[in-house]
Amino acid sequence: MPNASVSVAAIDLGASSGRVMVGDVGPGRLDLRAVARFANEPVVLQDGLHWDPLDLYRHALDGLWTAASQSPDGLGSVAVDSWAVDYALLRADRMVGVPFHYRDDRTAGGVKSVHARVPFAELYARNGLQFLPFNTLYQLAADDLGDADRLLMIPDLIGFWLTGRMVTERTNASTTGLLDARTGQWDDELIQRIGLQRSLFTDLVEPGDLIGTVSAHVGERIGAPGLDVTAVGSHDTASAVLGVPIQSDDAAFISCGTWGLVGVELDAPILSDAAREANFTNEGGVDGTTRFLTNVMGTWLISQTLRAWERDGSPVVLADLLDAAAEVTDGITVFDVQDPRFMPPGDMSARLYDWCRERGVPVPIGKPAVMRSIVESLAQAFADALEAAERLSGRPIRVVHVVGGGSLNRLLCQATADRSGRRVLAGPVEATAIGNVLVQARALGAVGGSLEELRSLIASTQDVTSFTPRS
Repeated sequence: MPNASVSVAAIDLGASSGRVMVGDVGPGRLDLRAVARFANEPVVLQDGLHWDPLDLYRHALDGLWTAASQSPDGLGSVAVDSWAVDYALLRADRMVGVPFHYRDDRTAGGVKSVHARVPFAELYARNGLQFLPFNTLYQLAADDLGDADRLLMIPDLIGFWLTGRMVTERTNASTTGLLDARTGQWDDELIQRIGLQRSLFTDLVEPGDLIGTVSAHVGERIGAPGLDVTAVGSHDTASAVLGVPIQSDDAAFISCGTWGLVGVELDAPILSDAAREANFTNEGGVDGTTRFLTNVMGTWLISQTLRAWERDGSPVVLADLLDAAAEVTDGITVFDVQDPRFMPPGDMSARLYDWCRERGVPVPIGKPAVMRSIVESLAQAFADALEAAERLSGRPIRVVHVVGGGSLNRLLCQATADRSGRRVLAGPVEATAIGNVLVQARALGAVGGSLEELRSLIASTQDVTSFTPRS
């Protein structure tokens, strides 16, 4: 039988913001509260676009101090998740340089270099990853590795700073392109063929494994000496998919934040030519599952549009803008959200105007029309991805779970239901943090062991909103 409730902390780092959450978990109980929220802003340096992991680490420590001080019975453990593909290089335990941001444009040469050594068809048969120009192996091929002797993914870097132990969690390792999709182990031959040293890559750990305890100075800093650091699905999408309250075999998920990750959970990867041509990926999930999904542009388009308007001196309140957008009914232009022009930061509405003019289609006039065009275009891209997931997996999809920040956008959820012809269940918004704390709670014996049991707990404790397709 599960033990009494435990309190655990989740450091959840997204591509635009971070948070520290505390989960109180036990039989029939799953309560989540935020104790710290902070921005994650990229930094432009002379050589390109970078992350600032030191700032994220500082905020994480501040959040852990608050979490420990607000947990009278103490924290059982802490775990870290973040976005995928990006990494830090180290030499003799010290970080070398500043990690690049995946939206930096340096990777074109890396793609050519990798594909010259390993054609993409063979690459997909080995690692099962969709083509994205910023996948880790392309970034590595474009980088000067210098005298670096270790590589750590971003959550593993934070874990190392907390404990002093270097490991790589498997779900995030699966996004590097250097893991064998069938075995879940580092592909030593592939690493050698693309010109990398095998010694760069550390031992793999599974969600639920103990990484270590916090170092003495960290324990003193956060007021929690001896706190355990546990591995979870450290790719935030892996934790988010665990946090989806799936209750049937006919369900798909959309983890909707900066990106919209659209797909289904499977027992094994699909490495067919059709899957490759459709640009679907096979990423590692918790408990050896496969997240068969494709990346669709997400709320990045919305946030960048709002930011550009704010810089121009005309900020808007998103909730009010979405209400106004819902009233737009005529001349809604649906555009290709996957067009590469929408990848870098910048004024998305200006790029949308250019896209429309190039094709001779109506240009949205006014902010509500622009927002309605973005929302409907995202929903159409989600619907197309759902159709492809159903066709490629052979699994009927009748229910679509939308989790993450996009689940709060009622206009987007309804548009997705309408355009896909499927019922949409929206929520929970903090699915990633939920998946993170549940793996920790299971490792501590506070909740049952199977994915089905964990998701039943989510379904019974978290609110969702249903959207029915309109004719």
